[in-house]
Amino acid sequence: MLKKEPKPLSALVHEAGSPLHKLAAEAHRRVSLTDHMRNQLPASLSAGVLACNIRSDGTLVVIASSPEWANRLRFESVQLLQIGRRLEPQVQRVKLRVANTVTD
Repeated sequence: MLKKEPKPLSALVHEAGSPLHKLAAEAHRRVSLTDHMRNQLPASLSAGVLACNIRSDGTLVVIASSPEWANRLRFESVQLLQIGRRLEPQVQRVKLRVANTVTD
């Protein structure tokens, strides 16, 4: 019986079509989108953006670090939409969410 040597994790991540490759590509897309949004916003607003994603229906989801940041960013929805469209033209609307908080 032949025994296969285990593949290194890096090989699994870089193997086109593998589930890990798809997961890594999606994570990279979200990080790039978040960085783009933060870099295009004024520093006074970018501090409240934790993460961003674009849903398949064209919704740009911006995750704020607190309810206060979400409210502040909500006033900038038009600007968020314009910034998102520069990177991903299919963006149709913006939805703000507050990050889950964990307490001890």
